[in-house]
Amino acid sequence: MGAYYDEIEIEDMTWDESKGVYHYPCPCGDRFEISRRQLANYEDIATCPSCSLIIRVIYDPLDFEDEPPDDEQGTEQSDEDETEESDDDHFQDALDKLTLHDDMKVSAVALCA
Repeated sequence: MGAYYDEIEIEDMTWDESKGVYHYPCPCGDRFEISRRQLANYEDIATCPSCSLIIRVIYDPLDFEDEPPDDEQGTEQSDEDETEESDDDHFQDALDKLTLHDDMKVSAVALCA
């Protein structure tokens, strides 16, 4: 990517709870912004919504690795988690009901050899 306006430590940025972003003053009068989700995805570029300036955020990605999904993605993720659990339950049920006959064991051994 091109040149950064500046490189800023995450500690020098301010957390905005209402918008869910870290921000830092931009010379144009607006603020550079970057979300926790972006930081968790190893994105270190904060952009200004009013001008073309960008800054590079210096931070430790490990501090954000356990970041939960955004609200929109969180709903989808929880549905997937429930599906995965039910799939595991079905898989376990299938194993409980699985029976092998002696002739099937022989043919399975022959296929593996």
